[in-house]
Amino acid sequence: MSYSQLAQLEFMNAVNSINSESELNEFRDLLARYFAQKAQKAVDALWDKGVINNETIEAWGEEHMRTPYHYEANRS
Repeated sequence: MSYSQLAQLEFMNAVNSINSESELNEFRDLLARYFAQKAQKAVDALWDKGVINNETIEAWGEEHMRTPYHYEANRS
């Protein structure tokens, strides 16, 4: 069994134990914190390696990376 499959089983076991909206909210918060910590560690590693710096982060704040949506071109 792969790690992905094991993770899915663990996840399903955890989800099956949720019995209320408050427990669901706690579970969501737990997942959000986990992935936020992973993202922070990844950014910290890039910072430590000199891949990003203050100027990089400021530039990110100015970027507009949305994909343009052309309504007329996509109409049927």
